[in-house]
Amino acid sequence: MAKIEGFRVKNYGVLGDLILGKLWNLPKARSLTPMTAVIGKNGVGKSTLFDAFGFLADCLRLGVEEACDARGRGGFERLHSGGRKGPIELEVYYKEDGNVQPITYELAIDLDHGGRPFVLHERLRQRRRGRKHGWPFSFLVLEEGKGIAWKGEEAGVQLKAEGDQSWSDALDALTSQPQGEESRDKEAVELEDPRRLGIATLGTLKQHPRIAAFRRFIEGWYLSYFTPDAARGLPLAGPQRHLNVHGDNLGNVVQYMEREHPKRFRAILERIAAKIPGVSSIDTEKTIDNRLVLRFGNQGFSDPFYVQQMSDGTLKVFAYLLLLEDPTPPPFICIEEPENGLYHKLLETLAHEFRQHAGTGKAGSQLFVTTHQPYLVDALEPQEVWVLEKGMDGFATIRRASDDATIVNMVHEGLPLGGLWYSDYLDPR
Repeated sequence: MAKIEGFRVKNYGVLGDLILGKLWNLPKARSLTPMTAVIGKNGVGKSTLFDAFGFLADCLRLGVEEACDARGRGGFERLHSGGRKGPIELEVYYKEDGNVQPITYELAIDLDHGGRPFVLHERLRQRRRGRKHGWPFSFLVLEEGKGIAWKGEEAGVQLKAEGDQSWSDALDALTSQPQGEESRDKEAVELEDPRRLGIATLGTLKQHPRIAAFRRFIEGWYLSYFTPDAARGLPLAGPQRHLNVHGDNLGNVVQYMEREHPKRFRAILERIAAKIPGVSSIDTEKTIDNRLVLRFGNQGFSDPFYVQQMSDGTLKVFAYLLLLEDPTPPPFICIEEPENGLYHKLLETLAHEFRQHAGTGKAGSQLFVTTHQPYLVDALEPQEVWVLEKGMDGFATIRRASDDATIVNMVHEGLPLGGLWYSDYLDPR
């Protein structure tokens, strides 16, 4: 399973310039863990950080202009950090399975001369096999929709735009070079629409396997915008393989699991029912008009309760546990404040399931959550927790809890991390 080792976001709301984990030019930094939680007070930027991941996924799916307006973002001007110059920039440092070198994806979004958001530049780069140090080789370089891509698994160039040399000048110099043996895999690229990502187009071509792999990785992300009211709807019957971001196809996913993996599904429902207090069984019922209803058997009652009667917390736990039980889980799951509406004992169960799922290697997902609930943090280790704060300039800063030796020692002595946070040990002095 591919894994994000580091993430950088710049000029995105209160995130003036924020780095989590390891980047190609920060070799001494530690990579993000399979389970990562970001904590902090209200208003420090947790929701903005969550949305930065969603924004990147929407840029791939919709294009940058529509992504700026999607999910109530309000357009580029509202997204851009007030008082800061330069484009919105996102950087993902990720690694596929096996011995493949990590890949860096860089994206910069700005306004064109007509005031519309567009892709200013975009790049993918990777060190050659066997090299742990040195400048990586770019294999996709686009400036305002024009540039060069390299085919295959290894080809690329060490392209540097330094000093007074712009990206355009560097690309022009590279394009004008005579075609030799070392550049036979190089091809010029010009996108029809500069508001679409290059990886969205080139990632569909077989001759660009590294670009295609990154595109599939982003497309596979699960950013949870789950709402219990949506899950209470009555969708038309019809199996669906994966839970969608709002959870309104919960019954369809149950129907798919019931049909395609009957033995595994029965075992899954038994495990889930055992983890939700008072629930003895879970199944589906098809109505006369071909709609699907979820039924929950309740201990002590002969008749089942339908999904419309279940509490918000029960529905959330069921949806999250079903997501973790997906036979082909998403590579990256991002959930904002999963604790909302949950009894603290249920939250402890959910936190344990998150950690267990994230630690299952190739079969699991990388989980990223934002939270302000100490009970969830109690289940985590200092290296898995990041503390988000607001600096004196109004922009967010972030640090790893494990960077504080005192915190590490206190947890080692048996003190729960969430309890230390509740007691203000993780807040700045």
